[in-house]
Amino acid sequence: MKKTDMLRRLKLSEQAFEDIQAAVDSAEKHTTGEIALAVTAESARYSSYELMYALGTGVLFFALLLPFAGSIQHLLDKLLWGAAVWHLPAFYGITCFGTTALLFLVANVPAVDRLIVPRRVRSLKVYNRALRHFVESGVYATRNRSGILIFVSYMEREVRILADTGISARIHPELWNLIASDLAEGLGTDDAAGAFIRAVERCGELLAEYFPGDADPDKNPDELPDGLVVLEDEE
Repeated sequence: MKKTDMLRRLKLSEQAFEDIQAAVDSAEKHTTGEIALAVTAESARYSSYELMYALGTGVLFFALLLPFAGSIQHLLDKLLWGAAVWHLPAFYGITCFGTTALLFLVANVPAVDRLIVPRRVRSLKVYNRALRHFVESGVYATRNRSGILIFVSYMEREVRILADTGISARIHPELWNLIASDLAEGLGTDDAAGAFIRAVERCGELLAEYFPGDADPDKNPDELPDGLVVLEDEE
């Protein structure tokens, strides 16, 4: 799935990005915590599963055609005014190869991917991609170890909220899971931007309770970029 398709389906306009950034900025004024957001079209390529699905279905299609070899030969004889010996295997080869190729293309449709790729595999890929961005973006390296990452993987329909050690020691993970579930539900509506903003506000409220802000800017620096980051498509 391409990044452009994801943004179109989520209906995230330039104004939406600005509103989300403003929500992060507002939330962080009341806490020493840091809120980072990222969204990706998909957390991994699932080509091996798509290929196995296409090949398996192609083999099944071949097996289903075998009992009708006589009927197919008779049809070829009528259509071609006497088919050559190689026409029947050629028909099988072309038909099965074409079916496999078509199914491989169909398997790239997100809805089909979610059917053929096991849920545990998708969940693991999302977690690994979120953890990778958590490190690459520097969320793990804030001064008070009080950064969180709101990570959305669109194709897998999963939301993960990763909290640094300073936060996880004081705020129960279940609270983040509730926010993640609400965000995932909101992303299925026509107001994805609103869902992101509500998630940011709720995260900000939790952080403000346990990590209240400081009036001194030097003690409450903005350590991470505000706003929603759109990750590049996985290769």
